[in-house]
Amino acid sequence: MTMPLRNVSAAAWPFRSVLIANRGEIALRILRSVKELGLQAAVVYHAADAGSPAVRAADHAVEITGRTPVAAYLDGTQIIAAAKQVGAGAIHPGYGFLSENAGFARAASDAGLIFVGPTPDAIDLMGDKVRARAFVAKHGFPIAPSAIEDDDPATFTERAAKVGFPILIKPAAGGGGKGMRIVREASALPEELARTRSEGQRYFGDGRLYVERYVENPRHIEVQVLGDAHGNVVHLYERECSVQRRFQKIIEETPSPALSADERTRICAAAAGIARAAGYRNAGTVEFIYGKGEFYFLEMNTRLQVEHPVTEMVTGVDLVREQLRVAAGEPLGYGQADIKTQGHAIECRIYAESPARGFTPTTGPILALRVPAGEGVRVDSGIVQGRPVTAAFDPMLAKVIVHGRDRNESRARAHAALGHFVLLGCETNTGFLRRLVDHQAFAEGQIHTGFLDAHPEIAAEPPLSADTRAKLLAVAALSQRAVRDAADKVPPLYAAMGGWRN
Repeated sequence: MTMPLRNVSAAAWPFRSVLIANRGEIALRILRSVKELGLQAAVVYHAADAGSPAVRAADHAVEITGRTPVAAYLDGTQIIAAAKQVGAGAIHPGYGFLSENAGFARAASDAGLIFVGPTPDAIDLMGDKVRARAFVAKHGFPIAPSAIEDDDPATFTERAAKVGFPILIKPAAGGGGKGMRIVREASALPEELARTRSEGQRYFGDGRLYVERYVENPRHIEVQVLGDAHGNVVHLYERECSVQRRFQKIIEETPSPALSADERTRICAAAAGIARAAGYRNAGTVEFIYGKGEFYFLEMNTRLQVEHPVTEMVTGVDLVREQLRVAAGEPLGYGQADIKTQGHAIECRIYAESPARGFTPTTGPILALRVPAGEGVRVDSGIVQGRPVTAAFDPMLAKVIVHGRDRNESRARAHAALGHFVLLGCETNTGFLRRLVDHQAFAEGQIHTGFLDAHPEIAAEPPLSADTRAKLLAVAALSQRAVRDAADKVPPLYAAMGGWRN
């Protein structure tokens, strides 16, 4: 199921080349859509990513430098210079890094480049969590009880306590779960406010805070929206993102198993209404906290989301293609009634980490890599055999996305696909993900943001029998050349006997 291309003849494009200002799986994902549209794809890369699949597949690749690899991808001036160097007419930021940086979007525009994303003003408005909440409330959409530091810094602690415990402290400029803290009693509030302010300053260069009522074990539901420069806005339905660790998503799916048809209509209409009120253009995601039939606005991500493939799987809409069309000035060319969904999709994020050791990041060489394939299976990956997994970047390595006729078939396909994902040389969370999608509570759709805390057994490695452990150790030992050479070596006494036989 794929929606038809509209108004995208080669002569109509205001740019012929797109610079992808990102790395890893998302760079390769964007590159694929760029090339399918007949455009040229350029990438920037730090030396740590030299030889990566995206660099190999690009029409042009420009090396960038920085004090650290991450710093290189955050250097907007250097990236814009790279775009000009290769003659790119547009920049696609992907997600993370500079994707929600209004200053970068303005600088790109000032340099004569088209930023594939919302306007800088929209990023400023919706990217600032405090301004966004005020905007949403002003337009009559539901927000959780809260207190904002900017309203009166001198009374902020007192007003925060009056919201009612437990409360959630957030950096005003935050995102991705960084710096967030749950406070359950008044005595801990001053210290936690100070710690969150410090982290907000460190992560985002902005120490402003706000707090909101913390809903225990809610569901995290987000809605994909898409708008053009002609005032058209549609939603592409919801995604459930409740299974998280440390406020970071692990599994996403659509449709949500929690919503009734009426609730789905209301939450999707609210998301589209927020985007429409903001004059939003390009792809974005409106996130909500949901529980007991009620939902509250959480935040808006003014970019493409990591989990966008599940929406693509059920709607047939290539979201990157649509981003590029909107950036080129094209109208959407379709309305809400034209967007249909089919079946159920689940995305599992493959991380280089050890769930049994508190989700500690892991590193190592990729000695062998095999990815699943087959009906209803898609893998978005930016890694390749022979390359190392380092601590230089976020530990997400790949995404396994599956589609089925219903949730049960989709879950079964996820379990099977994860079993066929093989990466040797670096520990990943693949086994953990298989246990998760096979867990009875997950199978029944009984998930919430505290799901993993409620089921710590999922993260624990299953015990090995003495026999299995001995066999694994033997295989590991025999995989070493020195051990094999020692086992095959003939002792000198017997070697001296030559070909003698008794």
